[in-house]
Amino acid sequence: MKEKTVLVTGANKGIGFGIAKHLGLSGWKVVIGARDEQRAEKAISEMEALGIDVAGWVHIELTDSESLEKAAQVVNEKYSGLSLLVNNAGIPGDMSVDSLHTELSDIRETIDVNFIGTFALTKLLMPLLEKNSGRIVNVTVPSEISPYWHPLAYVASKAAQNAMMGVMAMEFQQKGASLEIFSVHPGPTTTDLNGNMSLPGFHDIETVGQKMAELINDGLNHQGEFIELYPIVKED
Repeated sequence: MKEKTVLVTGANKGIGFGIAKHLGLSGWKVVIGARDEQRAEKAISEMEALGIDVAGWVHIELTDSESLEKAAQVVNEKYSGLSLLVNNAGIPGDMSVDSLHTELSDIRETIDVNFIGTFALTKLLMPLLEKNSGRIVNVTVPSEISPYWHPLAYVASKAAQNAMMGVMAMEFQQKGASLEIFSVHPGPTTTDLNGNMSLPGFHDIETVGQKMAELINDGLNHQGEFIELYPIVKED
């Protein structure tokens, strides 16, 4: 039976923790990607208390190419059965300002983490994932601009990530690669990223994590798909 090992970036809290937890509860061996050792160890303890098989954690700093190269080396050496990468880690950018008042530094930093760092890690792990006929799942938002919520730095960084997914999916199909990539929009979720915002239409981490795990485990091919768990809608 094929080993089911998953690396979830940003798995120490928020949606990443929810995804890792519910994948673990459904039988996946979990590797936590995190920046902070203390937070990673706390997440490991919480998951292990639920009977989840946590293989360990990997230090991942998406703005540091040397960190990413070391992380990829660790994964190849210690978790060679990796067959699923969930690109969840990211930063919000300044969501409180409109485009006119968005600083260039904020645009650069958000794209550096959410797109460039995510691409770099994905690229480093693709040979191992292809060897294991693996999958890549990106946690993202629609490229189409919502009239109700559209922070420029964040949306731009995720639009680039969505383009990455589409291009890679097409290339995998054209080359006959044993890789699959797709993107998932969890929808409005109460997390640290949005200051624990809780409005009508928002869901909690537990709900989103469980639904994400169900999607990943559904046995279907989702190559190149952009799947919305809970679309952003205007509330009356």
